[in-house]
Amino acid sequence: MYVMSREQWWAFASSGTRTGKIAVVRANGAPHVVPIWFVLDSDGEHDHVVFTIPGDSVKARILRRDPRFSMCVDDENPPFSFVTINGEATISADLDEMLVWSTKLGGRYMGADLADAYGKRNAVPGELLVRGRITKVIAQGAIAD
Repeated sequence: MYVMSREQWWAFASSGTRTGKIAVVRANGAPHVVPIWFVLDSDGEHDHVVFTIPGDSVKARILRRDPRFSMCVDDENPPFSFVTINGEATISADLDEMLVWSTKLGGRYMGADLADAYGKRNAVPGELLVRGRITKVIAQGAIAD
């Protein structure tokens, strides 16, 4: 087992079509965990997780109330590896900005030939763009080695 460097966990989390499993906490303290499509971004000062969510979803309601989240990305095959990201979300309904990121998400998960179609499909009124500023990362590789 080894602790991943920033470059290693960034490459691991960005590899292929691995989904993030995002966890938020409901008002009554119960956990809520769901898979999401995401991409990583850096503005030079902070690293971010970027994803979209329906504005009427449980995730949206929770993140409006409490912007903190955790997300796990893992490799379910031996020797097993994972990245856990803690962050604080900023939510936007800006459709122009959302189109840029929805297109990137579509390209990652559905392929370059469908990126534009998925970008347009998902950057619509009622959807929200989430930029989660990463506050902590725990990343371990080859856990079973």
